[in-house]
Amino acid sequence: QAQLVESGGGLVQAGGSLRLYCAASGSINRVNAMGWYRQAPGKEREFVAHIINGRSANYEDTVKGRFTISSDNTKNTVYLEMYRLSPGDTAVYYCFVEAPTWYWGQGTQVTVSS
Repeated sequence: QAQLVESGGGLVQAGGSLRLYCAASGSINRVNAMGWYRQAPGKEREFVAHIINGRSANYEDTVKGRFTISSDNTKNTVYLEMYRLSPGDTAVYYCFVEAPTWYWGQGTQVTVSS
């Protein structure tokens, strides 16, 4: 089993920035990808970004150019830097590791006020 712990969420005004952090520990054989999903109230969980083998990053269209994902595979950590936040980014953000079993963090709340 693996455990993922997230941090960095909080309350920020529109236009502001936040940095999310996720560290994975436990029995992880090989990390193929790490990334983030989010779930806003009343909506389904949606993909935000992921990074494959520490190199290839992909983003959901509405966050491209505003969010940057990075990882340190030696420490099984993944980061999400979020800039120019808007109220539409308000959600619980969940990190995941695909190794190749999928593991999820408990989520961290991001609230963007207008």
